[in-house]
Amino acid sequence: ERHQVLIGWNETRQAYDRDATMHALFETQVQRHPEAIALVFEDEQLSYGELNARANRLAHHLIGLGVAPDTRVALCVDRSPELIVALLAVLKAGGAYVPLDPAYPSERLGQILEDSAPIGVLTDALGRDVLAGVAAAEGLAQLELDATEPAWAQAAPSNPHVGALKSSHLAYLIYTSGSTGRPKGVAIEHRNAVNFIAWAQSAFEAKELSRTLFATSINFDLAVYECFVPLSVGARIDIVANALTLLEAQPEVSLINTVPSAMSALTNAHAVPESVQVINLAGEALKRDLVERIFAHTQVERVCNLYGPSETTTYSTWVSMDRQDGFVRHIGRPIANTRIYILDA
Repeated sequence: ERHQVLIGWNETRQAYDRDATMHALFETQVQRHPEAIALVFEDEQLSYGELNARANRLAHHLIGLGVAPDTRVALCVDRSPELIVALLAVLKAGGAYVPLDPAYPSERLGQILEDSAPIGVLTDALGRDVLAGVAAAEGLAQLELDATEPAWAQAAPSNPHVGALKSSHLAYLIYTSGSTGRPKGVAIEHRNAVNFIAWAQSAFEAKELSRTLFATSINFDLAVYECFVPLSVGARIDIVANALTLLEAQPEVSLINTVPSAMSALTNAHAVPESVQVINLAGEALKRDLVERIFAHTQVERVCNLYGPSETTTYSTWVSMDRQDGFVRHIGRPIANTRIYILDA
């Protein structure tokens, strides 16, 4: 029994490309399906080819400004296609993105900027308004993504080649509240994120990811799943302000990734689109009642309960529950290439 608990349940080895980067997974899909829709936002949509070209132009400009491997670049941008362009551009330039949700209090944004010391910050109108009251942003170079005539408009649309970039370099620096309430930075390398994405590719079918709702703040690492997993398999993401926007409009999405409290509100209001096949829940304790209500009042085929601190790259454990077996009273088993030990306090 001891061997089973310590060794057997932790036998999670799974092969993946240890040299790959997050954006390289996206670029592979660009080569395969350049005309496929990559993202939808309100009445706007971008194909894989269009999204890649826009990100590449910005990436070349960032390289010219000095962005290189492990360089930190902050993002304070409203939820829109430009947010995805910016995320990809920073990675393609070799840098690491530092997310700044414009909805966050000025004090918290200032603490993140002070601690992360980025080379600059990418902004739009909302981001500039928010940062105007943040002392730590004063004197920090700002690149306006919504400029009428951006300096990178005529830059090359081809993929940049950053020869020095390795999978061991930083991909993003995300901040949690920490035990003291002060933001604590968690540094995630490309190889960590690529392992996570590779696990997700094996755990979720292409049809389940085909139209993923992108609803989580980029300051929460659930957003890494919502953005980069679909874009690594040629699927599309539907960008919305947050999950509760489904109370007003119901796009034909296939997968929702959110917290139990939000899903409870959607289920109570019968606002889960009939097209949804999978619901991923994380960030809060999941109770039997919610799972039973989801299966009773929606067309969802399975509910996944996921757990993990940011330090282990989004998720550490997971369990999938289907209609036949129903609620499972545990947090599941470790994801690929991860080991879990539960110790007495």
